[in-house]
Parts: sequence; structure tokens; C-alpha cells
Amino acid sequence: MRTVLQRVTQARVEVDGQVVGEISRPGLLALVGVTHDDGPEQVERTARKIAELRILRDEQSVVDVGAPVLVVSQFTLYGDSRKGRRPSWTAAAPGPVAAPLVAGVVDALRARGLEVATGTFGADMAVSMVNDGPVTLIIDA
Repeated sequence: MRTVLQRVTQARVEVDGQVVGEISRPGLLALVGVTHDDGPEQVERTARKIAELRILRDEQSVVDVGAPVLVVSQFTLYGDSRKGRRPSWTAAAPGPVAAPLVAGVVDALRARGLEVATGTFGADMAVSMVNDGPVTLIIDA
């Protein structure tokens, strides 16, 4: 499981011009990609990192300050562009495998008492955010 984690002052995701997920105060945007051999262990490790990394202002985590998280599935995190001009997506898990694992990350974050907004799995989404810092990390679970 691979996550691009961005500290944001606000973020939202739209599908067909409608807002489906939004955070309107400082928190994190988590773009989550799943590969074929990911499972419950990666879900828990990813959720723990998102919740506990001290990357908000004053070296605090979202758990420390009750900040929101916007989770968006992103299979392109497993794109391979080493050969040619067209990326390969073979390392990305197919939807039926990835969807429940991304949902598992959301559930694990909510179980920690966090406010979590989401995109729509498999949809053509427009994601907008204001990166704070900027702070952007890549997490490989």
C-alpha cells in the first residue's frame, strides 16, 4: 500500500461537478494506492501512519489535534513509467481487491475517532487542495 500524504489547509473532491468529500480546516489529504499483495496488515499500518505522523503544525498529528483527513483512492501511485512513454498499471490491484482495502483504511481512521471524508472509488474525480508548508510525504506500508 502506497500513500501520498499532504498537509493541507483545505481539500475537496468532486465527481460530475458535485462535492463528494471535503475538509474545510487544516488536516491531511491521503491519496491511497493498493497493490496485489496488500492486506489487513498494510491497512492497519497505513491508518496508523496517517493518524499518528507528527506532520501538522507544532509537530502534532491528526490524532493529537482532532484534524480531519480526506482519503482518495489513487491506483496511479503504482504506475510504472520506466519503459517507453506509456505507464504500466500492472502493479496496481484491481478494483475488487483495492476497494475494500481503501475502505479499511477509512474505517480504521474512523475507529480512532477521526473525522474522515472520502472520494468515490473508481470515479473520475477532481481533487483540489491547498498544500500547507508545503508538506508532502510518501508512505510505503
